[in-house]
This record gives sequence, structure tokens and C-alpha cells, in this order.
Amino acid sequence: MADKGKRKRRRADADSDEETRLPFKNKLKPDSAILEILKDLTAATAAASSSSTKTLTLADIDLDAKCREVTELNLLSVQSEIESQILKIARSILAGNGFGFDVPSRSATNQLYVPELDRIVLKDKTTLRPYANISTVRKTTITTRIIQLVHQLCAKNIHVTKRDLFYTDVKLFQDQSQSDTVLDDVSCILGCTRSSLNVIAAEKGVVVGRLIFSDNGDMIDCTKMGMGGKAIPPNIDRVGDMQSDALFILLVEKDAAYMRLAEDRFYNRFPCIIITAKGQPDVATRLFLRKMKMELKLPVLALVDSDPYGLKILSVYGCGSKNMSYDSSNLTTPDIKWLGVRPSDLDKYKIPEQCRLPMTEQDIKTGKDLLEEDFVKKNPGWVEELSLMVKTKQKAEIQALSTFGFQYLSEVYLPLKLQQQDWL
Repeated sequence: MADKGKRKRRRADADSDEETRLPFKNKLKPDSAILEILKDLTAATAAASSSSTKTLTLADIDLDAKCREVTELNLLSVQSEIESQILKIARSILAGNGFGFDVPSRSATNQLYVPELDRIVLKDKTTLRPYANISTVRKTTITTRIIQLVHQLCAKNIHVTKRDLFYTDVKLFQDQSQSDTVLDDVSCILGCTRSSLNVIAAEKGVVVGRLIFSDNGDMIDCTKMGMGGKAIPPNIDRVGDMQSDALFILLVEKDAAYMRLAEDRFYNRFPCIIITAKGQPDVATRLFLRKMKMELKLPVLALVDSDPYGLKILSVYGCGSKNMSYDSSNLTTPDIKWLGVRPSDLDKYKIPEQCRLPMTEQDIKTGKDLLEEDFVKKNPGWVEELSLMVKTKQKAEIQALSTFGFQYLSEVYLPLKLQQQDWL
């Protein structure tokens, strides 16, 4: 009897030790129960996608005359638009009105959040960029050069990176940020998506997990790409034939968290596709995420840092960026759910004080500015979490969970979040 009593105490002590090391692990249900919850979520997402037969456009809500959006154009159409612009400029010069471009303004005052579409769009204001003006002559020259280079790319049907484009005329462009900015202006002028210009960014995002797709005719199985995953192709038009048995898409802000989940084969325990842009989202990753969501009809759950910039990154995927609001219809992924790490999680999961960071004055200002954004106000849960963050003046990275063990993220935190359906 004494031995039995000792064994019970040892088991109780062991359970207590494990709870101290891995908080809340004892609350986890069997994986089979969590999988049933995920199947219900997937079914609900697919049903919602099927019931909404048509995606709302600006024309459907009578905003097409007040706002502008670009469309995907083929190479011949892009060439035709460029030639039309050049003819327009030639007529202006011959008429004695000089040489300039009417450029859609991408300033903050020309942006509009449309709740019905749940994304940011560009309004119809334009600014004249004349050559015969000392303040705009250089930018007009850069615009002309970029248009010339894009016309060459379309004629030859080849792709180049933004870096290649910059190096065609380094003395004129001086800095790549200048050629990149004008490239977006050219998209607006021609009324086409940036990918239609055959200029792509270098590979940045990666994907791993339960996804098979074709990349320029080659079939890619993302379960066989190792822990590094498959680099997201910059030419989204060459991606097709997406197949998956995943129950959801896990969008991860940072490379470190992505590597942890990939190495732990989290996608085998809970069938999913894991994707990251390693920080600020690039165009290729945003296009790829949207394509997966629309074709596979899977829910998207986001894992970002508990700071204002994590929420900003999440909003770029969901509502679009102000810098590229002209192409928000192609770049945004609807109905992304905020899984974590949320400000309320810091106390809920007992994150130690030494793993939390004090917010800087700039962090607090960014948080307060976000609270004024319409896309945040639309979601009461976001407002509550962001208000808590600003009030406590504390932030934390996803890696703060490593204080309980390097695999706590994949073994306890995410499974418990999924089990409790704890997303916004």
C-alpha cells in the first residue's frame, strides 16, 4: 500500500512538473478530436465559397467611376497601351502643350477602404508629371525609360527582375527604390497589373506541406522539399494544377517560426499548407496565397508577432497595402483569421515578463494609428486586442513561446489554439 501511495505521488509530481514545463499541455484533446474541428472549419469555408457565386467589384457598388483598378493584360495589350500613351504624348507636343504623363496619385489621401470589398482601393485623382518642370523633369525621364524597357520586354516575351531593370540605367535611376516606385506608376498609367509588365521580384517567399502544383510544367510536391520548403515562383502565371488534402493554410510571418513548424512536420500531424514571406509580404507570395485560397477553398489562419507590425503585415495580406492599392483586387486574400500571437495570449499562456518587450514610442504611435484605420475598426476583436497592446505597452515575438521549449509552438500552442477555435 505504501508503494502504491509513493507511485501515485510520483505520477502527480511528474504531471505537475510537465505542466510547469509545458503549460496547458494537459488541456489538449486527442489529435483526432482537433482534426474533426478542422474538418468542420474547412467544410464551412468551402460552403461559403460556393454560395458566393460572384466576387463583388467596384462596378457592383457604383464606385467604378470614382475609383480605379488595374487588370491582367496580355503582352500585346500592354504593348498597345504603351503605344497609345506615346501617340498621346506626340499629339500633345505637336499641339504645343509639351510632354508629360498623367499619373494616378498613390498618396495616402487618394486611398479608400471599401467595407463591402474589405480592401483598400485607389481613388481617381491624377497628377501631371511634366517634362518642362525642374521638379519633375528627372522623374518624367525615368518614367519614359521604364516604359521603353517594358515595351522591349513585351516584344521579346521575356521576364527580368526589378534588379535587372535597375541595372539597365544605373546613372539615371541612381537607386533601385526610384525605379521600383516608377514601375508601380507605370502599372497605374497603363491600367495593368505589375506582373503584366514581365518585371518580377527576386524569390522571397516559401511554401511547404500538403500541396502539389505545377511550376512551368514541372510537378512540385511540397511535402518532399525538406525543411527549407519550395521557393514561391515569381511568375504566378506559370503556376497551375493545384491539388491538396490540407484542412487549412497556415500563414506565418517569420522564417524562424516557419522553420520550426517545417522541421517538426506540423503539416503531417494536422494536414495543412505552411507559407511565409519571411517578413513584409512580397507580390509573389500575396498572389500565391490568394491563388491557393481561391482554388482550394481552404481557410487561412495567420501566425504573426504580437506587435503593431505583425498586425500591419496581416492587414496587407487581407486588405492590401496602400502602396499597391491599385492592384488590391488581385493581391488580397479574403477572410484571413488571426490565430496568434495575440496580445491577450501573453497573460493567457503565462509568457514570462523577461520574454516580453516594452513598446517604443514609435510602436505605440503605430498601434494608435492602426486603431484609426477603417479595416481595423470593422473587426471588434482586432480593436480589443490592439487596444490591450497599446494599454499594456508590451509586445512579444512568436519566439517568446520558446521559453517553454523549442517545440512548444508546434506541440502545444498551435494545437490548443486550433482545438479551442481561438481565432479572430
